[in-house]
Amino acid sequence: MTTTTLFDRRIPRRTLLKAGLAIGAVNLASPLASASLAAPERHGGGANRGIIKIGNIMPYSGPASAYSTIGKTEAAYFNMINDGGGINGRRIDFISYDDGYSPPKAVEQARKLVEDDNVLLIFNSLGTPSNTAIERYMNDKKVPQLFIATGATKWNDPKDFPWTMGWQPSYRSEAQVYAKYLLKHRPDGKVAILYQNDDYGMDYLKGFKDGLGGKLKIVAEKSYDTTEPTVDSQMISLKASGADILFDVTTPKFAAQAITKAAELEWRPLHILNNVSASVGAVMKPAGFDHAKGILSTAYLKDPTDPQWKTDSAHKTWLSFMEKYYPDGDTTSAFPVYGYAVAETMAHVLKQCGDNLSRDNIMKQAASLHEFKLGLLLPGITISTGPHDYAPIKQLQMMRFTGSRWELFGPIVNGAVSSS
Repeated sequence: MTTTTLFDRRIPRRTLLKAGLAIGAVNLASPLASASLAAPERHGGGANRGIIKIGNIMPYSGPASAYSTIGKTEAAYFNMINDGGGINGRRIDFISYDDGYSPPKAVEQARKLVEDDNVLLIFNSLGTPSNTAIERYMNDKKVPQLFIATGATKWNDPKDFPWTMGWQPSYRSEAQVYAKYLLKHRPDGKVAILYQNDDYGMDYLKGFKDGLGGKLKIVAEKSYDTTEPTVDSQMISLKASGADILFDVTTPKFAAQAITKAAELEWRPLHILNNVSASVGAVMKPAGFDHAKGILSTAYLKDPTDPQWKTDSAHKTWLSFMEKYYPDGDTTSAFPVYGYAVAETMAHVLKQCGDNLSRDNIMKQAASLHEFKLGLLLPGITISTGPHDYAPIKQLQMMRFTGSRWELFGPIVNGAVSSS
């Protein structure tokens, strides 16, 4: 699959399709597109009898570009859906733009998707800063900002932002899981914290400190900005603090740097890494498997490197999908697993909408999931939402990196927390 970071709207989209640009390409030559002339009233913008336009914003460039494989997986998933006849007879046109993990660029791309491309909704746009930047706009426009790729706790706020819903477990609840683990297993430890200096990092920080309740000593905190080339200086300072526990709140590029730098410094704290960077292919492998051995994190999806899923039917279905629709994708990375699972959730909601593809009904169906099961979720973890509950996944399980793969341990933990 060939990707593009920003589509030049002067180039006909039909030309883009011929060039193989699957992400963001809308086939206006399709006979299905002509059905828009007869769209019934109950279809919202971006939907008619033959087509559903779904928008997406992803960092195909910039400091968080490791996540770009999520967008590519989603494009591949909807290609698979289209090959099977679409959803309720409608083809999915998945339009994905690059924001470089830049909030101002995200605003520009959201406006383009809503006002120029006339998408029905924006799905799984990635990043806490980017989604924060467009949240008010999306709600003012009453366009679903659905199953966004960030675990910020604030997305569970249907009263004030009824058009915005997350998908994955919240960062704050995940951080509290780590805090509970430390209070039980390392009550005398000294903690150092590395975190990204934005809403994403602050959310983890609050959850962690709330979970500790002042019962464990935090001896050092260092933040970094995504514009910085490395976190080397922060890691040197954190080691000097004398901490024997590191809580690592970083995105993939900086997570790999932190793991590598700790090894260079011969610093061996108990290393806890946030789930969003727990990818074997995107983080552990480039950092060095030996350096990553012993790191702790949490999971809610099946790790593609875990041999216990080798004969699992859902895992085998995913592998077959990757081979056919995304052959260049990394099957050791958790990100294509995430992309597949969240796209499957989106497809389920659209299917449940039936012929009523109004934006109101899309949000109603998204908020009506009751213990919905996905094959790639860990056993015992389900998706549930309600009119007053916009936190679809609330459960997690601890895991430890063995030096080649993640190994699950302990019980499934319900980490639901309030957005306040």
